[in-house]
Amino acid sequence: MRIIISNASPDPIYMQIVGEIKNQIIGGNLDEGEILPSIRKLAKELQISVITTKRAYEVLEGEGFIDTVSGKGTFVAAQNKEFLREKKMRIVEEKLAEAVAEAKILGIEETRLREMLALLFQEDE
Repeated sequence: MRIIISNASPDPIYMQIVGEIKNQIIGGNLDEGEILPSIRKLAKELQISVITTKRAYEVLEGEGFIDTVSGKGTFVAAQNKEFLREKKMRIVEEKLAEAVAEAKILGIEETRLREMLALLFQEDE
């Protein structure tokens, strides 16, 4: 598992960790049941406080992304596939909303924006 934290980010470090792990779970990079590093190991790897990693894991567990089994470790929680799909769709919608807002600022018409989206979609095929 790779986590990148930035001192330049306005988000607290624990929230950056939460975001990184959530994105990896939602993106399918971390599978259901996969073991995560211990709080101490993650803190050592990231060179941050154990308290910070503990707080991040508490948030993730509270949101249902991870489960901690006493004496065994912390694992990626079983995810409802439809729930994950909805989360992914929400991410796409947010990014499209940002693109639409920028297009409006730049005076790009809806038809031109649709053409751009169609071109981008075709590039991946």
